[in-house]
Parts: sequence; structure tokens; C-alpha cells
Amino acid sequence: MKLSQLLFSFLMGYFCYSLIEIVMRGYTHWTMSLTGGTVLTILYAINSRRTMTLIRSCIIGTVMITAIELTVGIFDNVIMHWNVWDYSDMPFNFLGQICIPFSLFWFILCIPANRLCKRISRQFGNKKAVPIASEQPM
Repeated sequence: MKLSQLLFSFLMGYFCYSLIEIVMRGYTHWTMSLTGGTVLTILYAINSRRTMTLIRSCIIGTVMITAIELTVGIFDNVIMHWNVWDYSDMPFNFLGQICIPFSLFWFILCIPANRLCKRISRQFGNKKAVPIASEQPM
């Protein structure tokens, strides 16, 4: 895996996640942009494995994103008091930083992220890239 692939996946995650937040909440925070970039870079590395199925990718991605969200949330919201988000009113939340409904959202979001990772890999000419399911011969 080349540095250019990792940098491109980071930038895609940085901008795509920022856009999602702006569309859904009306604003974003710079730490969320960095987090989105970091997450997509890790997902890119995970999805580069030929044995990675979509369901496994979504499960691993959900656990990883939720763990990163908790870490960033504790730093941003608890330690720094920046109040970037607060899930205290959400069901099944932990410290107001993570909750089951958003973990389910991360699972769903991993589906297009998986496809994006495959496309990035193909664009960079990675011969080990797994074809996207809809592009496999029947």
C-alpha cells in the first residue's frame, strides 16, 4: 500500500465526513474532519484485504469507528469541554459520547465506505483490489 493511497483515502474521509456532518447538522468541527480522515484511512487498509467480506468490513468498521468516537469524544467533550456532540439524550449511550443508534448508523455508513475504498484501490491500479460486487461477472 502506497503513501499516496493512504493520503488520498485520508483526504476523501476528511472531506466526505465533513460534508455529511454539514448536511445533517449544519456544521462540523475540525476534529471531526480529522477523525473522518483517520477512519477512512483505517477502513481503506482493512478493505484492502482480499478475504474481507462486506459484512465483516461493516462489523469491524462499526467497532473501530465507535472506539475512535469514544476516544475523540472523551478528549473533545470531556477533557477539553469543546461540546462537539452530546448523546446524553440518546438511548443506550455511554458518557454521552457513544450510543447504539449511532453505532448502527456507522454500520450502514460502512457500506458506501467499503465501495469507496474499493474504487480508490482500483484508481491507484492496485492489482489485489477486490472487484465491487455489482461489477463481478455473473
